[in-house]
Amino acid sequence: MKIDEIKIRVRYGETDQMGVVHHGNYVLYLEMGRIEWLRKLGVSYKSMEKNGVILPVVSLTINYKKPATYDDVLKIKTILKNKPTAKIEFDYEITNENNEIITTASTTLVFVDAKTNKPIKAPKYLLDILDN
Repeated sequence: MKIDEIKIRVRYGETDQMGVVHHGNYVLYLEMGRIEWLRKLGVSYKSMEKNGVILPVVSLTINYKKPATYDDVLKIKTILKNKPTAKIEFDYEITNENNEIITTASTTLVFVDAKTNKPIKAPKYLLDILDN
């Protein structure tokens, strides 16, 4: 399916007392990957929210393989697992500058109507983009 990659540089404030990226920051890295994945398709979270669609995370799995440290350049690969329905699922690989996999992850998000707070089908405009 659709794959995107972004690069980020680890900031000092993202590390713990041991100089290693704190585990909680990986959730933000995954979000950055998803947001850019959508943006490169021509869709933004902001526009989805303006249209009354929100995307809460309902499942998150992270596997830490190697540590990342301050000033490392990380590549976040975001992979759409399958065509969205009422949910959208991603796999991720985070690699370091030596192209070693340091983290793998997966998330499931659900399309929700912001007014009713009920699950809905993926927006047609997103499905149309993914079909092309």
